[in-house]
Amino acid sequence: MPVGGWVIRQWQTVQSLRDRPYLRKVLGNTGWLFSDRIARMVLGVLVASLTARYLGPERFGQFAYAAAFVGLFAPVAMLGLDGIVVRNLVARPEARNELLGTTFWLKAAGSLVVGSAAVGAGWLMRPHDGVFLWLVAVTALGLLVQAFDTIDFWFQAEVASWRTVVARSGAFLAMSAAKLGLIALHAPLVAFAWANTIETAIAGLGMVVAYRWYGGRMSAWTPRWAVVRDLLRDSWPLILSSVAVVVYMRIDQVMLGSMATQREVGTYAAAVRLAEAWYFVPMAICSSVFPSIVAARGVSEDLYYSRLQRLYGLMAFAAYAVALPTTFLAGPVIHWFYGDAYRGAAPMLAVLIWAGLFTNLGVARSSFLMAENWGRVHLGTVIAGAVINVILNLWWIPRYGGMGAVWASCVAYWFAAHGSCYCYPPLVRTGNMLTKAMLWPRWR
Repeated sequence: MPVGGWVIRQWQTVQSLRDRPYLRKVLGNTGWLFSDRIARMVLGVLVASLTARYLGPERFGQFAYAAAFVGLFAPVAMLGLDGIVVRNLVARPEARNELLGTTFWLKAAGSLVVGSAAVGAGWLMRPHDGVFLWLVAVTALGLLVQAFDTIDFWFQAEVASWRTVVARSGAFLAMSAAKLGLIALHAPLVAFAWANTIETAIAGLGMVVAYRWYGGRMSAWTPRWAVVRDLLRDSWPLILSSVAVVVYMRIDQVMLGSMATQREVGTYAAAVRLAEAWYFVPMAICSSVFPSIVAARGVSEDLYYSRLQRLYGLMAFAAYAVALPTTFLAGPVIHWFYGDAYRGAAPMLAVLIWAGLFTNLGVARSSFLMAENWGRVHLGTVIAGAVINVILNLWWIPRYGGMGAVWASCVAYWFAAHGSCYCYPPLVRTGNMLTKAMLWPRWR
């Protein structure tokens, strides 16, 4: 009977999980990340929409423009170390203190230099725009405390990212409440930038407490120059690729701010916030699955590519599940969240939501490139995507405004994640796997 068959299948699944402790650990870790991210997505979208309503398209555009501007510098501050450090911690857990200590001080130094560069560049661009300069300075200050994200790398390697959930969620909840208070008090625009920076600082402090609570001691971290050389040798292509990723994901708002009105930036930013609200899905999945992919590579090629194909299929399925309903409901969604002042964001959202398909597949493909240590290949694909985005923005923004930026982003995202695979022979197999995932998405 159908019901009986379903019961048997569920029982077999439970038994399979009991016999596979690592899989249980991965699923549990993913569950914690998803619970945290879903709560953050729901509350974050609501708070952001209320903030956008309060600020209006013009001031919201100023806020988004400054954030996008600093965002262009942020990848350099992070030094492309995230996946590399996790990979090395999985392979060499006994070197934890050297890896974490070196990574922390590298990220701290990088953040200081890059944050100062962002402020200086902002002053050169708009020396008489006091609001913009304040927004850039406060946002750049938040880069300094992100060095404490180093702690999360250890928890990722241990498939225990849930240990940082409390720290980050607590900071997020506190600052969400603070932003509602700022709205009620009719606070100035810069106050919202301060709220974001303070949230990052609280989250960093919380991760320090979590690391200590579970037996770690930052005082035991021992930076080594040899480790610096090893990390930077592997990471420099990823630094450049991260810059390229941010360029093709954020240059649209910066170029809109320079080539169109701040109101157009605010309208476009409203669509972007909703389109990207669910981007945590591929990141949460891949951060939990990445250690198992690295392990599978050392077992057999068949197991390795089988796990990758399942990951690609899941990423495509998740993208379609979001994009299809959003396409038809974009108008009501924009009206409900942002009001009539942002109605121009509806057609932007209906198209931009499809960029998520290529974002999902791109994040999943990055797991493959990281496992293969093909940082230079990743660099080439994202640079190509960034160049395409800049060229199309220069062409389409003067003609179509924010909608031109939407189409430019979609084309750039597609090429960086999928189209570029067919321009480099070693990636053709991966391109075919991604095509299969798009044509036959599967959630299991």
